[in-house]
Amino acid sequence: MDKRRFVISVFLLATLLLGFGLQKLATNEPQAASVVVDPHATSGDLSGESRLVHQRFQQAVALLQQGEYEFAVQGFHEVMKVVPDLPEAHVNMGYALLGLEKFEAAQQFFDSASNIRPSQSNAYYGLAVALEGLGDLQQAIVTMRAFVHIAAQDDPFRRKAESAIWEWEATLAAQENDE
Repeated sequence: MDKRRFVISVFLLATLLLGFGLQKLATNEPQAASVVVDPHATSGDLSGESRLVHQRFQQAVALLQQGEYEFAVQGFHEVMKVVPDLPEAHVNMGYALLGLEKFEAAQQFFDSASNIRPSQSNAYYGLAVALEGLGDLQQAIVTMRAFVHIAAQDDPFRRKAESAIWEWEATLAAQENDE
């Protein structure tokens, strides 16, 4: 294992252990059955367990953005242990799995994110990419159209989505002409 991966894994493990330790040392207040975490909030806006979950979420996002997909999967898994219905965690887990080319597993996480929050537009985008990876271009087109339908007009991925739809339709048309 190269040195960078080792350092990242040690850092992630230490952070998770520290988080669990801090949680145990926190106040004696009863723990909520479900913690609501706003991934867009700053950690200063949160307290107790919510802050720890927010920190774990942000660390996993950073790993995802760095292309450390396996570590990101571990991080999002830890977040979902505490907050199983956080659609952002499901979506980001899906993107980490896409990075690992585990398209079937990614599809399941994107599906669950869109079931938790039907307006979670990036879940539809990721699901379409997973379906493309599975070779189901028909369903990928339908799903990407759903993304275009619910995404904001100024969404930076809108043009990319429209382009993907055009490419997939052209590929399917070419396949039909070959038959």
